[in-house]
This record gives sequence, C-alpha cells and structure tokens, in this order.
Amino acid sequence: RHRFHTASGHFTFSALHCFELWLALWWHHFFLLWITIDGQTRYSIPEELKQGSVVGNLAKDLGLGLSDIYDRNLRVASEAGEQYFSVDAGKGELVVNDRIDREALCGQSISCVLPLQIVLENPLHLHRIEVEIKDINDNSPRFQTKETSLKIAESAAVGTRFVLESAEDSDVGSNSVKSYTLTKNDCFTLKMKEVEDGKTVPELVLEKPLDRERRAVHQLLLTALDGGNPVMSGTSQITITVLDINDNFPVFDKNVYKVSLQENGSKGTFVTKISATDADEGPNGEVEYSFSSRTPDSILSVFEINSLTGEVHLKGDLDYETATSYKIEITAKDKGVPEMESHCRLQIDVVDINDNTPEIVLTSEPQPVREDAPSGTVVALLNARDADSGNNSKVLLKLPKGSPFLLKPSFSNNYALVTTGPLDRERFSEYNIEITATDSGSPPLSSKKTIPVSITDVNDNPPVFTQPSYNVYLKENGVPGSILYSVSASDLDFGENAKISYSILDSKVQDVSVSSYVYINSDNGSIYSMHSFDYEKVKVFQIQVQAKDQGSPSLSSNATVHVFILDQNDNAPAVIYPSSAALGSLSHQRMPRSAKAGHLVTKVTAVDADSGHNAWISYRLAEATDASLFTVNLYTGEVRTKRAVSEQDDSSQRLLIEIKDDGEPVQSSTVTVSILLEDGLHEPILDLRQKSSEPSRKNGRITLYLIVSLASVSVLSLLTFLILAVKCIRNSRSSGSCCMRRSDCDDYKNPNRNLQIQLNTDGPIKYVEVLGGDMLSQSQSFRSCMSPMSEYSDFTLIKPSSTTDFKEVISVLDASLPDSTWTFESQQVNGYCEPMKRGTVQRDLLPPPCSLSALSVCIARSWVRGSDALVGVKIYFNLWFWYEAILDLCFGLMLFDNGW
Repeated sequence: RHRFHTASGHFTFSALHCFELWLALWWHHFFLLWITIDGQTRYSIPEELKQGSVVGNLAKDLGLGLSDIYDRNLRVASEAGEQYFSVDAGKGELVVNDRIDREALCGQSISCVLPLQIVLENPLHLHRIEVEIKDINDNSPRFQTKETSLKIAESAAVGTRFVLESAEDSDVGSNSVKSYTLTKNDCFTLKMKEVEDGKTVPELVLEKPLDRERRAVHQLLLTALDGGNPVMSGTSQITITVLDINDNFPVFDKNVYKVSLQENGSKGTFVTKISATDADEGPNGEVEYSFSSRTPDSILSVFEINSLTGEVHLKGDLDYETATSYKIEITAKDKGVPEMESHCRLQIDVVDINDNTPEIVLTSEPQPVREDAPSGTVVALLNARDADSGNNSKVLLKLPKGSPFLLKPSFSNNYALVTTGPLDRERFSEYNIEITATDSGSPPLSSKKTIPVSITDVNDNPPVFTQPSYNVYLKENGVPGSILYSVSASDLDFGENAKISYSILDSKVQDVSVSSYVYINSDNGSIYSMHSFDYEKVKVFQIQVQAKDQGSPSLSSNATVHVFILDQNDNAPAVIYPSSAALGSLSHQRMPRSAKAGHLVTKVTAVDADSGHNAWISYRLAEATDASLFTVNLYTGEVRTKRAVSEQDDSSQRLLIEIKDDGEPVQSSTVTVSILLEDGLHEPILDLRQKSSEPSRKNGRITLYLIVSLASVSVLSLLTFLILAVKCIRNSRSSGSCCMRRSDCDDYKNPNRNLQIQLNTDGPIKYVEVLGGDMLSQSQSFRSCMSPMSEYSDFTLIKPSSTTDFKEVISVLDASLPDSTWTFESQQVNGYCEPMKRGTVQRDLLPPPCSLSALSVCIARSWVRGSDALVGVKIYFNLWFWYEAILDLCFGLMLFDNGW
C-alpha cells in the first residue's frame, strides 16, 4: 500500500495484491516459451511462480518417453546449488520446486538465466537446458534515507542545482525507476541530470531567490516512480533549511576518481587521495571529507576516509567473487555558516587474483562397470569449476598415467569419464581414480578428487584343476562307498561365476559305463567307489572329471584320473596239470619198478590269478605213503624219485602235494596223486637231461648244425647293424649326432611319447607287449609269451593295443612281473636295467622264459629313442625269432638223429 502526494491532496493505492494472481497467469501464458539454441533447450518463465507451476514438457522436448523417466532415473542438477526445479515423473513436465526471486539470483543483471543439467542413467547421458527468469514488477523504488536535510544559503543564486539521492529499484528494465516527481512549491523545481552508464539522478533547482526571513524551512516530498504496470513508487522527505550566506563551495580536482585494487590487498592499504579546495577564507574555506550519508554498510565496512586529508584506505577484505567494483559518493564540506558542500564519485575496480582452487563436482555418481564393457563406456559425469575469472578460471583435468579411463569433454567444463580399453576384474576389482584439476592462474592452483569405480565380474575364466591328471592307486576288494581321491579346481572369477560343481564324463570301462564304478561329490570333488574292485577283472581305468562354474554361459575344464587297481592275494593257486586233478578228481599215474633215482614221475602245474609276489608259486610234498621215495621240485612241481624202487615198496603210492603262493596272507591248494608201481612197464618218457648227457655217435653232426645256425645268426646281425649304421650316418648329416636326432633327444627326455608296455596276466599264458613310436610305426607290436608248460619262449606278432602310460606301467611291472627271480628297479638311470636276484634262488634253476621276458623289457626300457628306437626293438625281436627258429630246427634234427 502506497500513499501519493498530489496538489489536490492524498490518495491511497492498494491494487498490487489484486493484480498478483492476474500477473502470474499472464506471465504463465505469454512467457512460458521454450526454444532450442545450439542443441540446448531454453525456457522462459517469470519469477515468483508458485510451487508446482509447469515450466515445460521436458520429456517431449528431449524426445523421451514417460517410461524413460523411471527406467533411466531422470533427475535435475542445478549449477546454482539450490534445487529450484524438479520433474513430474507422471507427465514428464519440468515444474517449479521452490520460490524463485530473480533479484536474489541475478541482482541488477539484465539477463538472468539458470543453467540446468538433466541427467539420465543406464546409459549415462547429460542434457543441458537453460531457464530464463523474467523480471516482474514486485519491488517498489526505495530511497536509502527516508528524510534528507539540505542547508541552502539565502544568497544562493537562482538556477543553483542541488543533487538529491537517487532511488534504487531491485527490478530491472522497464520495471526499474523511470521518473521522479516533486511536490509543488514556489522556490524549487526538479530536473534530471544524466550521469555515466546512462543513469539519471534528480537535482533540486532553485527557481526563485530564498528569503530566510520569510520562510526559513521548506518541506518537500520527492517521489520515485518505476515503469511497471501497475506503477510502484517510493518517497523521500526533503527538509531545506535556509542559511545565511557562505557563497563558495568546495571544488574537487576531479568529478570521478577511478582506482584499481587487487583483491588480496591487506587491511590499511592506501587506495587514493581525494582533494577539494574552497575559495573562502577562514572556517568557510576549511574542507572536511566524508562518505555520503547514503553510502551502504557494505562499503563502509570495507573502506574508510580520513576527514582531514581525504585519503582513502582499505578497512576490510576484498573479494572479487563477491564484488567486482565499488562506486562511492564522497562529500566535501566547508566550515562556513551555512556549510557549503560538494560531491564527487570514487570508483574502485577490484582486480582478480588466483585465490580459488578449482573444484570437481560429480554430476552423477559412478556406476559399476562390467569387465567386458566396450571402450568408450560412460562411467560418471562430472563438472570442473573455478570461482575466479579469466585465465584463473580455466581448468584442466588430468588422470594418472596408465589408467584405463579417459575424460571426454562435452560442454561448459562438463566431462564424461569413459573407459579406454579392456578391464580385468581378476587384476583390479576396483579403481580409485584420482583426478587432478589445475587452473591457468599464476601460480596455478590445483585440487584432487578420488572417484571409486567398481568392476563387476564376467564369467571369463574357466575352472582350473590343480594338475591336469591324477594317479590313484587303489587296493582291490576295497569297501564300497570309500573315497578314492579328491580333485580340486579353482576359478579366478567371483560370486556365482566362481562356484564350481564337479561331474564325471561318461566313458566305458570294459563296455560298462564308468558311472557304475564310481560317483563324485559335485560340491567338493571327492570321488567314491560304488563297489569293490577285482584286480583280476579290472586293472586300470580312467575317469574324466569335469569342473563347471555357475556363470552364464558356464565354462568348464576337464582332468583325467588314472585309477590303478593294486593286486591283493585273494586267489589260491589253481591246478591245471594233471588235468584230472584240475577237475577235482584223483590223478592216477603209473611208474615201472625199475625206475632209478631222479626218474620223472609226473609234473604238477598250477597258476595263480594274482600278480607279482602273489602269483609266485612253490610246491611241497605235504604227505606221502613213503616220503623217502619221492620228492617234489620247489619251483617246477616235478615229481621225481629220490631213490631206486625196491621190492619192499608198496605197489600203490599216494602223494599229497601242497601248492602255495608268496602273498600275504599265503593262499594254498593241494592235489592228490596216486602212483601205481608195475613190473615190466616200458618207460614212456626218458629223462631228457640224462639222455642229453649220454655220448652219442652223432655229436659231430649236431656240432655242424650248431655252427651253421650260429653263422646264419651272425650274418643276419651284421646286415642289420650295417643298415642301421647307414641310416644313422644319413641322419647325422643334418643333426650332428649319431643315431639320434635332436628331436629324438627331446622325445627321449619325454619317455611318455607314445611308447607303452602292457603286461597281460590273464590265464596260464603271461606276456609283455611293447608299443611305441608315432602312429605310422604302430602297425604292429611285439609280445613275449611265456608258457609254464614249455621251457622255451615263443614270439608272436599281434595287432596294436592301447594301454596306460608307459612310465606308470613300468612302475607297475616292477611289482607284477610273473618271474620268481627277475625284478626291475623303479629308478633307472639312462635306460640301464639291472636284473636283481631274490633270496637264494639260483639263476640256472630258472626256466628260459623268465629270463627272456626280463631281458625283453630291459631292452625296451633302455633302447627308447623316439620312432627309430622302435625299429631297433623290432629288429632285435626279429633276430631273436630267427635265432629261436634255427635252434628249434637244430634241436629237432638232433632228436631225429637219436631216433626220437
């Protein structure tokens, strides 16, 4: 409510509140506009809109759907600090969130624009919009002082001007102060004087001479009017006192003083000196200086003036960011009666210095990044600010070297933190990115901000077993359900991607699925047996274990578990000869009474299904009708007479022969042999050992046969070695070593290269197979066959067969050879194989098959030299084959010559 003074009286104006609602609606319909400039959206709204008023349809203007507001978490970030706006998620409209006072935001600036940042996530995106705040006439003109006193000498000349206080209006443009009015009087009129910056100040002009005696005091009312609609006004009371004459005013050197001062000036700093002179003499010529009575407190707290000298000093702190310039009105008064005063203006421009460190502000919080995120993925949005101006406000951001991230500038010191290359969570699960902001001032100032970025896991690492293959040695006849072995795998990934489950891949063991033998705990990798194993049925088998993680897609890896069944002495010796005893009945034999000592009566042969020591068999005469008449060979089972048969001996002899193995515990069986002594019975079998020791007329012919056979073998051996020598010389031309290429040496360092030895102990025939070389050299393999019914060995060529690893089989052979004398050391040096003797058993008592099989394996173990070594093994076995054939031929001729 304002009261105006007119010539006719006074009237009261109270229409402002009535227009408030109308004004808001008017601005809403005519100034609610938006435009897009250089990719930016701008809205224009009047100030003082009510909370909830619509600024514009943000979703439509940015091309977004209503669902994007929820899904992408649309939000508004204001660079001004206060959150004046928000988004109506249901309509996609930008609405007013708080009271907006243009004068508080922009002061006297003509243009008032609020920059806003619209942040969208998933993926991160930033839009910049501007909201222009239009001024409304919500502030009336206001004088600093409601009452002004002037002292004017009555001798003042007509036309003298007196500067009056200007009114201030917080509004701008047409809503600011436009005119002044003065109440009607006889002596004074109001004129406007234009000063700098296009502003005008009111001046009181003396129109008629003053007469103090007629009127000593004049009361005038100065009214300031703005250009708004409706017009708003402010008043100031002017009291004029008419004084006696003091006819000279102080005169300043300059009407306007301009000074520049750095904002870091300390208190007490000299600013400038104001000087004025008065032509009067005495007290009328003494000048005192002061700030105008209308000087605001914000200036009085920063500057002070010496009333006698006119020197202006700094009293408080300057801050360029708060005020860039000060305009001060200074008054010079004399001491005359009446006082005469003059006015001048002091303009102090504050010079900016680099006293503010740059600031890094996160526009959006950093989002977790997948380790397989492509290059250029936006991680976070940020803004660099510096409160200084000019070069001091230019900010440069830097990242540490080697960081897999990059700052990508967008606009107005806004940056996007993006990835520059592949990430690996297994190496770094989180990055603490230190960003350094440095301004361009002198000296430059900097600040740092650390942004944590977490890397989310992707299933990119398969499980890895502790070793690619495992060897398990298991005794036969174990308890079903017992644990065989525990495999373990690890995964470098995290969470579900690192959870591992174990399974057994389907494979066949003797045409039966391996899952019927074993099962595995899917959680810890423990392998359990489903039933007991029998060495005589299954000696070795493989299990393919798969470790699979829980990622999507899941990754897996396999490992091989070699299960070797260790033999236990669970089989008693079985008699295979005599055949009637093998069938469980009594064996009947006949023998002449004329038999001498050492006569071979019969031979008991037994086999043991076990292996190694458990299969070593010994024979013993447990009971006999006459123990002094017969003896049983401990190792061969031959039943011979110990002495010549006498007439007193019973014609029917009964022998109980015990057959034992060498296992723990000992397993045994017995066979009963009934022998009938008869007179006049021709001996069907002559002792070969005795026969061969008798002189023969055909020794010379046998010697000839032996010489021919030895010469033939020597010639074959010489040809073989010559062929090998020629081949070695050809190969050595390119390698520099004889009989062994460099690649062969490398292969020999890895003795597992396709070379295999297989021991077969099924049935009464026991044999060793030697396999090796590349695929082309595996067209045949060599088998050493030993029959307990023969004293000689036969070599047979058979088809290739697959077995377990050569190195592991050799270690099993050391404990499983069907030989009572020969064993192999587990540790061999340079392929050397040394036969060992067990106990007191003599070598000459052993049958040749045992010695030959041991020698064959020794040669196979010491001659392994890649693919060429297999050729040598084959040639060696061929030589032995021909040598055996020639010896058999010679032996047959010898028997023929002797009449057999």
